[in-house]
Amino acid sequence: MMAILIHASVTDVTGESREKDWVLRMAEEIRAQDTCWPDMTSDSSGKGSTANPMIRKWLGEVEAPPLEELLEASLVAWAAEAAQLEMVSRGICMLGDADGQAIALQQGELCADPVIGARLRELLAKSLGEAAASGQYTAAHLPMEEGPGLVAAARPIYAADGAAMLCILAIAARGEAPPSSDLMTAAALHFRSRFDQRYTEALLQRLLARQSHAERATEREAALFDSTKRLHDQINVTSVLRELVITLETLYPDAHVDLLLSQDHANADARVKPLVFKHGANDLCARAFVEGRAVTEAADGQTHVAVPMTGKQAVYGVIRLVCETPLWERAWLPEFQMLANTAGSAFENAKLYEQSNLLISELQLINELTKRLNQSLRLSEIFKLATTDLLQIFEADYCCLLQFDKKTEQFVVMSANHPGLDSDLFPKDYGFCGTVYQTREPLIVSDYAEKNTVPSKLMQLTGSRSLIASPIVVNSDVVGVILVSHRSANFFSYDNYKLLQVLSTHVGLAITNASLHAEVRRMVITDNLTGLHARHYLNERIQEKQRSDPSGSLILVDIDHFKRINDTYGHQVGDEILIQVGRIVRACIRETDIAARWGGEELAVYLPRVRTDQGYRIAERIRSQVEAQTSPTVTSSCGVSEWTFEDDKISVESLFYRADMALYEAKNNGRNRVFVG
Repeated sequence: MMAILIHASVTDVTGESREKDWVLRMAEEIRAQDTCWPDMTSDSSGKGSTANPMIRKWLGEVEAPPLEELLEASLVAWAAEAAQLEMVSRGICMLGDADGQAIALQQGELCADPVIGARLRELLAKSLGEAAASGQYTAAHLPMEEGPGLVAAARPIYAADGAAMLCILAIAARGEAPPSSDLMTAAALHFRSRFDQRYTEALLQRLLARQSHAERATEREAALFDSTKRLHDQINVTSVLRELVITLETLYPDAHVDLLLSQDHANADARVKPLVFKHGANDLCARAFVEGRAVTEAADGQTHVAVPMTGKQAVYGVIRLVCETPLWERAWLPEFQMLANTAGSAFENAKLYEQSNLLISELQLINELTKRLNQSLRLSEIFKLATTDLLQIFEADYCCLLQFDKKTEQFVVMSANHPGLDSDLFPKDYGFCGTVYQTREPLIVSDYAEKNTVPSKLMQLTGSRSLIASPIVVNSDVVGVILVSHRSANFFSYDNYKLLQVLSTHVGLAITNASLHAEVRRMVITDNLTGLHARHYLNERIQEKQRSDPSGSLILVDIDHFKRINDTYGHQVGDEILIQVGRIVRACIRETDIAARWGGEELAVYLPRVRTDQGYRIAERIRSQVEAQTSPTVTSSCGVSEWTFEDDKISVESLFYRADMALYEAKNNGRNRVFVG
């Protein structure tokens, strides 16, 4: 501790013995204090050389309290304690700055007289000016006509480092002589002790506030760290958003916070909303989203903050905070930005995880659908299977698959889960199927009831409001259209729209495979020249019918003198005769009957569930039509046979044998006739 030396000459102090006691008591009090203020009496100027290191440390770390307020408060405290001095209790005490301008004033009893009070203030102002100019103790005396005159003294008080003047203490009262230098030094030391106390208290309060702020900052940092960890621990978007909302509630309990997402996401929390650009450049959130930076505005006593939620790939939304301006701290903005960036990164990771799971599930769906579609090679079964699977995949109410017929240039409903659409025909420019056919692009309709400019029997018949549609493309040709609908508006998502586009490709591949298989089978079971079935196919069908039907008839048709036709007109005309006869045979029988080329110029017709009497009439019709419609004109001979379930031996060979024998008789009996075997 640094000793405080007081060189006070009691004989120089004007006044009674209590003034001497006060000076000594103040000196002892100051000497006993735990203070490191410089020795103010070390030289004649009152400047010290030793500064308090603790005060210097405080000043380096904490913003200093307002000096004028501390000086004024210190003057009040000092004047209350120094009231024992008559000059203090009755006169005026004033503090001035380094320029001699008054800072604070304490008035005593003498100021009740306005004249004396005015003169005392004038005298003090003069003393302050002289002390400011000289930097030392100054005194002044003003004689009065009656009674003692007016006296004043001023003493500069320097800052802790002794280089700058802190203030000037001046005292004025009635007396014969002004206060001495020693008295003013003691008074200055006493004032400095009170100023030191006030200053220390103010610094301590600010240090405590700083410490409290640091503790809160530490707690917020810990909360931010925990929140960051929890955010990155989440693997789905809903969990990330819920964790973010909880963190915002914890860190900003007095603020209103909203999450505005730029992507579609269904969330139960009312604070998670879609980001809508309504006000353009004046929209705080729109600016934050477009510019990719934090935007802050203050209006009507509130602070509005919008920070983009940014990931590595994109900006996914904006976090908007609104709070009362006095409650908002600028230091919160960096942590708010960090939290938004962390949330954006976690949201992006969760979104990527969900997308990867969605992609895996879509691949599984495609694989399962492809396997089921490829289990059948019949077009009708493929269309029905695709309809069932699409209804299940999209949780839709209705599904309709249409195939484009190039011959008629119409769409044919191949499969639908509504009976009102079965086997319907639509022009290629009708409704949504026509739109898809012309644009060759998929489409999505959010609400058909709101805007139904396109006619659609599916939507009107079923009362559907949502629709997704996709073309079935095979070898760059649109061969069909898939329509999937739901009665609710805005039911299908963009992911559904994309998935249907992928699935339609696989449906198209299945249709292609089935069509190729059907074409190969047709080529195998069909005679290329006549367009009738092949003989082996006829045999197979007769065997099938004999296992299920009670009876059936067979007609063998042979063109008379066919070798003569080839020799006379050539084989090309002979082939044309075969084509004409084949066409006549198909025209004379039912769709359920089976016509085939049996070999050479011989044709065969099987009539399921037909007995010989009716078979004879059909054979006679064929014979007469051949004679009447062929060019060049030819005739034909027919043999008819039948089988019934009552026969002892039922076989294709026996049936053909009896019909062949009947044909042989027809030829031996002049040709161009029908015989029954």
